[in-house]
Amino acid sequence: MPGADGRLRCGWALASEDYQHYHDTEWGRAVQGEAALFERLSLEAFQSGLSWITILRKREAFRTAFAGFDPQAVAAFGDADRARLLADPGIVRNGAKIDAVINNARALLALPDTESLGGLLARYRAPEGRPAPQTLEDVPAATADSAALAKELKKRGFRFVGPITAYAMLQATGYVNDHLAGCWVRHGN
Repeated sequence: MPGADGRLRCGWALASEDYQHYHDTEWGRAVQGEAALFERLSLEAFQSGLSWITILRKREAFRTAFAGFDPQAVAAFGDADRARLLADPGIVRNGAKIDAVINNARALLALPDTESLGGLLARYRAPEGRPAPQTLEDVPAATADSAALAKELKKRGFRFVGPITAYAMLQATGYVNDHLAGCWVRHGN
């Protein structure tokens, strides 16, 4: 659908200015660095069962609360940090999700030196030449690859990483390009 600027976008991007900005500048674009990938994994876990706009609008509060998603800092969080996070009205105060983020920082740091979160995601990258979805209905919530990625992450100690969360992570970080066929971002990357 065309936005106010006349550019064609994925339909969901027109729901709000926040969505449009996220769609146009970030969603589906390559993300560099373990901390940036850890942030995306954490936010996708927090989004589980909620609207993405809720997480997007709380993103800066999440960054502050979770030390900029520095895996070393988050892995060192203890009981006082957990209590602080549970009391923080700026973020989603879900104990299981908070525990998962702290756990996932530790799991990330426990990866062998020869591996990285980016390397794990790359194993499940969508193949080159994969047809572009024509409509939002053509975009799956999960795939066999995202189920395999979720299984791999869980095997390595990560939590709150089911197939849907894993697929959302692949989409958000550019390992899967699910911008619709007519979307300007798909062709402007």
